[in-house]
Amino acid sequence: MWVYEKKLQIPVRVSAPDPRMAKYIITQYGGPEGELSASLRYLNMRYTMPTAMAKGVLTDIGTEELAHMEIVATLVYKLIEGAPIEAIKAADLGSHYADHGRALYWENAAGVPWVAAYVSATGDPVADLHENLAAEQKARAVYENLLHLTDDPQVKDVLRWLREREVVHFQRFGETLMHVEDYMKKKKVF
Repeated sequence: MWVYEKKLQIPVRVSAPDPRMAKYIITQYGGPEGELSASLRYLNMRYTMPTAMAKGVLTDIGTEELAHMEIVATLVYKLIEGAPIEAIKAADLGSHYADHGRALYWENAAGVPWVAAYVSATGDPVADLHENLAAEQKARAVYENLLHLTDDPQVKDVLRWLREREVVHFQRFGETLMHVEDYMKKKKVF
């Protein structure tokens, strides 16, 4: 179905282990505005889109969000890898460590596990595309918040790149919404 290139879309580097920052960034892995929620939302919603173009956009962006999960996971792992247990405890990641060690787990920054309720789908293409526009803006805002929490220039590079992809996705969903609304007017679905 896809061609998978075993290479991240952007190189992920960190200056040093930083479990505190890993704790914050993990929300983009398994939090409500994170990449897991986005990928599942878009890949699910594509089935009820009325045109091949709209289905294609949701497939493309949903697939890219899966790639973003890999980037976020790599970033979190590198921030925890090699960190002494004292630093993990000081970052208040002791409960995560007790359950998962240094492994990743789909959770938000407070340690609350991912739940399917983070993902919405109405079956109404216009409503769902508006949901996607909002989801991309919320993800962009979270990346901006994360940028304020780190001084590591390498981490900032990755976070900025991910934030910019959210902006591109927002633009693509806006174009898709106009396309779908035009299609539905012509078909007199409204």
